[in-house]
Order: sequence, then C-alpha cells, then structure tokens
Amino acid sequence: MIMLYHLIGRQTQTPLVRDYSEILASGEMNVVTDYNSIGYYVSGDTAAGFQLEMMRALEQEWGIKVNIYLENSLDANLQGLLEQQYDLVARSIPVNMALRDSFAFTDPITYNRLVLVQRKALFNEGEEPVRQHLELASRQIHVAAGSQAIMRLNNLSREIGDTILIHEDPLYETEQLVMMVASGDIDYTVCDKQVALRLSEVLPEIDIETELSFTQLESWALRRDAPRLLDSLNSWLNRFRETKQFNQIYRNYYEKE
Repeated sequence: MIMLYHLIGRQTQTPLVRDYSEILASGEMNVVTDYNSIGYYVSGDTAAGFQLEMMRALEQEWGIKVNIYLENSLDANLQGLLEQQYDLVARSIPVNMALRDSFAFTDPITYNRLVLVQRKALFNEGEEPVRQHLELASRQIHVAAGSQAIMRLNNLSREIGDTILIHEDPLYETEQLVMMVASGDIDYTVCDKQVALRLSEVLPEIDIETELSFTQLESWALRRDAPRLLDSLNSWLNRFRETKQFNQIYRNYYEKE
C-alpha cells in the first residue's frame, strides 16, 4: 500500500476548500465508494448497496444531489479526496492511527472483521482448513493490490515470528480473488467477514471460519480541512442510526448470517 505521506506529497495546487457550506451552496456532493456485494453493486439493471442507500437518505435530508463515483483502490480514493475530486470517501474503512494522522473520519458506522478465505476439506483433496495463525507461516496469501488487509497480514507475520507470503494482485479485486479460491486457482485470500458471508451463500466451496483480526470500527473519510462537513455528517449519522429506516438498511446488508 502506498505510504500515506506520499499521498500528501503528491498534492498540486489546491482549489478553494469545499466544506459543508460550499457543498450546500453548490447543491452537489461528490462521493466515491468501492464496488462490492455489500456497499454498492448492480443486480440486473438496478443499483443497490448499503453505501448507496445511505447516500440516498443523505440526499433527502440535505436536499442536495450526491454524485457517486466507483473506484476500488483505497489509495486512489484518498488521493482523489486530497485533490478535491471527492468530498467524501463513503466505504467501510477500518480506522487506524496512520490514517488518522492525515484524514478525518466520521463516527463509526459499521463493525467488521477480517477472515481468511480458503477451501473446505471436501473441496481441497481432504486437506483441513487452517485454524491457527501459526499455520500461516510460509503460506502465500493473495490480496488485491493496495488492500487494507496488507497491514494486518504484516502485523500478523510479526506476531507469529515467521514470514507470511503476501502476493499483491494488480488485476483482481477481493471478491474475484474469493472466487479464485473457490475454483482452486489460488489457495488463500483475505476478506471482510460480512462480504465473505454473502459470498459463501453462492460459493459453498469456501471456508471463512478463521478470523484474522479483532472487531474493527469502520468509518467514512474526509479531508481534515472540512470540519463543518465532518460535524454535519456526524450529527446526521447519530440521528439517522436511531431510525427505522437505518435499521432496515442495515438488516438488508449486514444481517445475512
């Protein structure tokens, strides 16, 4: 993953800051999210997803148009945020201290864990799934280039005192890598638990029982020079999370267990 200070260093001349007042005056907010089976996806000719429905609710509340852009790379999302291509990165971002040094984050919206995706013994010539972290030593795990899982795998490698071979795939995103595990093209990848649960409904070959992280708080990201936007989003989120509408949206995408 690109070092965050490189993102900062690549900034060119910055246009006038877009904070809450400027966004309301323009009548539009530019939001980027990633394409996956929970946050934003297309089924037939209909777009759906947790992030999409949250943005629709925000449109109604603030009386503005939300322009949604799709980009799976978190590095690209954050760079676009710094360059003011976007006002908000609305995806499930596990917040850590390195990110907090450079970006502002909303109050937590969802909670998640990282899980190891592998094949069940029935679909893996009888080989039992990995259950202990120590068993990951010298095994190759495929992840999407720039994946948020890379930091966790590096930390895990230090914790077990041995090397975990991390292959950053420049072509395929996480859900495609999960499908490649199911088909036997690769042996391991890492995925958010909620996404993995949904994929397991259509991919009976995969085992997702081995957790790689504790519960992570997930938030949206903003520039640090938009404090009024941050305050306004938090105020709306705190109210909206208490509504039946939010509970229904959350159940639709996060309670499939």
